[in-house]
Amino acid sequence: MQQPKGALAERIAERRSGGGDPRMLIGEMRRSVLLVPVADGGLWSVRSGGVRWICGFTDEAALARFALHHGSADQPMDYAALLGARIVDEIVPALGEPAGVAVDIATQEGAMFFPPVVGIVAEAVAVDAGQTEEGMRS
Repeated sequence: MQQPKGALAERIAERRSGGGDPRMLIGEMRRSVLLVPVADGGLWSVRSGGVRWICGFTDEAALARFALHHGSADQPMDYAALLGARIVDEIVPALGEPAGVAVDIATQEGAMFFPPVVGIVAEAVAVDAGQTEEGMRS
């Protein structure tokens, strides 16, 4: 029996189809519990484009698709269930490098990236912090 899509997956689908409100999408990500694979005592992440992406999944089916490509076939994949707000407000600032959240990266046509910018992560660790003010001074 297939489970209904979660609210975050629905907001991602809306946004990917050109609709939806980006602020509502960010709010839904913050309210959602994401399943984050755990490896070697830490959260599974990947670096790309100068950003460390913490990989989170909206449900066990999305995590299973990821595990097929990145896990061991004979072992279950360990994961932590974390509130999106905790990831962007506590974990990202503690990493000491630009970091964002990549959601459902193994879901074709369903992935969404939340980059390390103001409005998503804390301003102190956002890569674009202060750019608006600087642009206004020019």
